[in-house]
Amino acid sequence: MIQLKKIYKYYNAGSKKAYVLSDISLDIAAGEFVSIMGPSGSGKSTLLHILGLLEEPNDGEYLLLGENVSKLNEKKKTELHRNQIGFVFQAYHLIDELTVYENIETPLLYKGLNSSERKSRVAELLDKFNIVGRKDLFPSQLSGGQQQLVGIARAIAGNPKVIFADEPTGNLHSDQATEIMELFKKLNEQEKVTIVQVTHSEHNATFGNRIIRLKDGLIVK
Repeated sequence: MIQLKKIYKYYNAGSKKAYVLSDISLDIAAGEFVSIMGPSGSGKSTLLHILGLLEEPNDGEYLLLGENVSKLNEKKKTELHRNQIGFVFQAYHLIDELTVYENIETPLLYKGLNSSERKSRVAELLDKFNIVGRKDLFPSQLSGGQQQLVGIARAIAGNPKVIFADEPTGNLHSDQATEIMELFKKLNEQEKVTIVQVTHSEHNATFGNRIIRLKDGLIVK
């Protein structure tokens, strides 16, 4: 599903290049639940952003679902992102002016689903995540755990093939964090969604089936 071949990411620092990622090659199969770990500054989030098409590498090749991402035009990349990828952020990134219902509905509007299809899918997700009673509330009226549930519901609304999660429990207390990680595990095992998460937590990493460790922009063998 995911293939990275000799990926480099750097920034120009005067006459030198400051490398964030160096010589990253890895394969992630469909149905895996992979955790990316490493100390702060190791390149974890940059790697996840490249995987999620939020950033581009300077060198190397990235194949997602058989598509060579570097050879796609912006329209094709947008379609791939919109139809195949879900993203979950540490800071939730919900739209403050929209209700829970409207936040979950947003990616379905982008996909062009008609009103009855959107209504059916949102109702299904509200029920699945046990947040039917909060559908008319705004993000500011929710706890952190509830906001992250809405964020995950939004991420999977369009039935993506893969979810990229950047420290998804970083702002939650331990009970809420465990609830979120169990939800990810269920999505992975029961609905066969491929999940790639960045985490500092060894405990959270145990919910997946493989750990990729980074240090100073390199994969630690």
